[in-house]
Amino acid sequence: MKTIGLIGGMSWESSLEYYRLLNQIIKRKLGEPHSAELIMYSVDFARFEKMQHKGQWDRMETEMLEIARKLKAAGAELLLICTNTMHKLAPAIENQVEIELIHIADATGIEIINQNIDTVGLLGTNFTMTEDFYKERLKNKHNIDVIIPEKSQREIIHNIIYKELISGIIKEKSLNKFQKIIKDLQQKGAEGVILGCTEIPLLVKEEDSSLPIFNTMEIHARMAIKLALLN
Repeated sequence: MKTIGLIGGMSWESSLEYYRLLNQIIKRKLGEPHSAELIMYSVDFARFEKMQHKGQWDRMETEMLEIARKLKAAGAELLLICTNTMHKLAPAIENQVEIELIHIADATGIEIINQNIDTVGLLGTNFTMTEDFYKERLKNKHNIDVIIPEKSQREIIHNIIYKELISGIIKEKSLNKFQKIIKDLQQKGAEGVILGCTEIPLLVKEEDSSLPIFNTMEIHARMAIKLALLN
């Protein structure tokens, strides 16, 4: 089994779910008392949140590269960034650190294609929904068309993520807002919806959606274990 390095803490609420999922998947694959071989570097998300909203991506890139190198030095053979938004910096890690990075959009794209879907809605932070680093990767590498919510809806999603979900706050009225947005995406032609923020599955479950959902955290974790168990 290969050792998986995790860049977590963005937020720790979802990183906790990564840890649980990775170990549960290994247990299902290998049986008791197996568990996953993991090394996690958990950051103080308050600093990163401030840098995100100030647009200090160069500064974050420097820190992410340093963390990736520390995980490699500690023995990690595969790398997971436990957040969709910070995959904006994935190319720098792929190009500058000699460790296999499992890209969350690639894992998700493969799952979407396997379900014979080629048009999806994308929910996530404003960064993930509006910038090209995620949508273009899905389009260019997997030929998947992406539909995003209207501006006012994007603001609702972004605020729920940063003001509620990263602190583990779950509200039924917030779920209702997500459900309305998903139905709107369906009317625009989406055949499925990507939960493109690792906190969103804390709120939105499969039974809550009028469309098939793609839980990026769970998909990412399954791909990581699949690769970790390859000889």
